Amino acid sequence: MSKAATHTDLVNLFREFCEFRPPKSCDGIPDYTAARMNAQHAELKLYQQRLAAMDIGSWPVSEQVDYHIVRAEMNGLDFNHRVIRPWSRDPGFYCTTPRFEETMQGAVQIPRNLPLPTDDLEAFQGAIRKLPALLAQAKDNLTEVAADFATLALRMKKRERDAWCKFAEKASEHHPELVPDVSRIVEAIDDFSVWLQADQERFLPNAGLGEENWNWFMKNVYLFPYTWQESHAIVQRELERAELCMRLEEHHNRDLPELVPAQSTEEHLALFDGGMERLMSFLESTLIFKDMEFLKPKRRPERFWPYDPAKMDFFQEVLCRDVLPLHAHDVCGHAHDDRRYAGDIRSIRGADRPYHIAGLRAEGLATGIEEILSHLGLLDDRPRARELTYVLLSFRAARAAADLKMHCHELDFKGGLDYAAHFTARGYSRADTFLLWDDLELYIRQPGYGTGYLMGKVQLDKLIADYSRIKGADFSLQDCFTAFLGAGFIPISLIRWEITGLTDEMEKLLA
Repeated sequence: MSKAATHTDLVNLFREFCEFRPPKSCDGIPDYTAARMNAQHAELKLYQQRLAAMDIGSWPVSEQVDYHIVRAEMNGLDFNHRVIRPWSRDPGFYCTTPRFEETMQGAVQIPRNLPLPTDDLEAFQGAIRKLPALLAQAKDNLTEVAADFATLALRMKKRERDAWCKFAEKASEHHPELVPDVSRIVEAIDDFSVWLQADQERFLPNAGLGEENWNWFMKNVYLFPYTWQESHAIVQRELERAELCMRLEEHHNRDLPELVPAQSTEEHLALFDGGMERLMSFLESTLIFKDMEFLKPKRRPERFWPYDPAKMDFFQEVLCRDVLPLHAHDVCGHAHDDRRYAGDIRSIRGADRPYHIAGLRAEGLATGIEEILSHLGLLDDRPRARELTYVLLSFRAARAAADLKMHCHELDFKGGLDYAAHFTARGYSRADTFLLWDDLELYIRQPGYGTGYLMGKVQLDKLIADYSRIKGADFSLQDCFTAFLGAGFIPISLIRWEITGLTDEMEKLLA
């Protein structure tokens, strides 16, 4: 009789998988050739079979949650091979510098500070010398390029080129031996761009996944319990609610002076510092979060932009009027998560995981907390700032709708830009801004991520409501957030199962 699998066996399998996942190298160069990728996909099935053979029925829920995290990560690599195939469909995958979304192994972070220590210099030079060969390999690998991906890659390559040229200027003073290597990278980028611009008739029309693939990905990788159709209906409702609530707030505040954009550095600083002081004081007094050591004031930005409506992006339009709604997003959401996650030593929940399966959890908390804190009174003495809470929600809902429509082939990338800009309240978002291009570029490459801001918030709202019903008179918002955050940086469906015991979403996901 074979020995029953244990959580330790799961941890060991996960560690093996993490070592297996990166591509093998050929002559020191990551190998994304069709033959190598096909071989990796075939070998992945062995890892999935070993995972599926584990009988976890008697495991505690917390250990079963870990199992499903590992299952989702393996599904992520499987979907990469079967559907996304960035190494053959997306020229932007071959980015010479790292990006948030998945890029090739071997991308190199350009140092901000020079000179480099000797050991760092040797490692950096060795890494950048491989980049021209990677771009040369890419031209052979990219056999099914989607047209939107090509457009985005050309734009990205121009940014890369500019970044390397600026670095070469800095390096000429401290490390002149690097300049020839950087020049070869620039030449390789130019050659790749020329190749990409030639014979564009060969490009395939759609970068989006299609509804069926989207549903599989969200269910089996993000462990997200809503279909495309369900998500689309909810997102459209939230888009309408955001517009309505903004208009109701405007009517309520109709006799108050409107928020005037900060014009000078002094006005920006006063707005920034006053908002941060107000937020931290509010968090201390309202006792929403138990572990305040994870909540730190946000640093001032390096510079403030003078107000110019022709040049402002969406967030600049908001921040120059009142910083508090967006401070909540950053301080209580992302920075808060980063500090907690950095100290999570659990073998699976605290591990570095590549497929962003907790992306909806991250953006759901950061977006959801904006409206939660407004309801709790953060903006009671700033009624005009409450309007901005719903302008922000409008932006997230408009981007989420554009994300969904791009992936079901209702809109191409240009159409997604126009849609998101048009449906964002007050005209604060424009289709020609770097911010909106960058956001939608992420969403077309990282399926579901743009939807996650809005739908992650919906999941968080539902979890709090479910937790409240279960606890009844013993409900505590602080206890709810303590349990939610303590579960770790994992999909909300798994958190909900673990802290409420409700199984309906997991049953849907496993059906």
